[in-house]
Parts: sequence; C-alpha cells; structure tokens
Amino acid sequence: MENEKLRQLISSWEPSVELIDGPQYLEVVVPSAQFRALAEKLRFDNQTQFDYMFNMTCVDWNDHFQTIYHLESTKLNHALVLKAKIADHNQPEVDTICDIWRTAELHEREVFDLFGVKFNQHPDLRRLLLTDEWVGHPLRKDYVDEVNMVLR
Repeated sequence: MENEKLRQLISSWEPSVELIDGPQYLEVVVPSAQFRALAEKLRFDNQTQFDYMFNMTCVDWNDHFQTIYHLESTKLNHALVLKAKIADHNQPEVDTICDIWRTAELHEREVFDLFGVKFNQHPDLRRLLLTDEWVGHPLRKDYVDEVNMVLR
C-alpha cells in the first residue's frame, strides 16, 4: 500500500494521530493512550498486515518520551514507523506490544532498562543490560553519574 493510502486509512481509524512524511517511511505519532489499539489494528487488519516489527527504540525529548517502532508487512510489502508519545516524563508508561510482535519483548526490556519507560502488561519487565543494583536510567537526558563520568 502506498503511503497516501496508509495515511488515509490510519487517520480514519484514529483521528488523533499525527502523520509525517519521513525521509524513508511514513511516521505515525499517536498518544500513548491510543497506541495499543492502533498497533493491534495495524498488525491484524487485512489492509495493513504489519507482521514484522524489525526495530524499536526510544527518544527522551526532555518534556516527553517517544517509543519508536519500525513495522513492515512482508505480505503487502509496505513499512512505516509507529511512535507512541508518552506525555508523563516523570513516570513514563505505555502498554506493551510484545504479545502482538514477539520481537518487541527484548526491545521493550532494553528501553525500560536504559530510559525507565514502563511497559504495562509486559510478561518479564526487568533490566536487560545493567545490573539490578544500578540506580537510574543512563539514556535519559536528566541522568547524571559522576562516578562513571556520564555527565549531561
């Protein structure tokens, strides 16, 4: 499906989305409260069939977080970037999608570990890269660790 058709379809499903023509993919930004429902629709609707999540990351924008998912339909040969905007910077949380795309399970654990974003209903949300004793989340903009010289 071409980006313009995807744009029309997604905006008919969820009027609160922001659609951006990115340099490579159509970018779909949705508030975290509507994120899970839209992700399910993108995965299971016959018109989209996004069956593969091939990358996930997070960005700390100082006043909010965005979780960023790269999706592809191997059956229909189209791709997009789905972004969940998490407004609460102090206690960021969004629903997990690891039951929709299994590849999200470890990606979400990594984002939890490094950014402190909580994924609601995640089956095994615990640190992935850092030790359990580690204090804080080193990829947050407000993180300071003078002992290990991670200063911002």
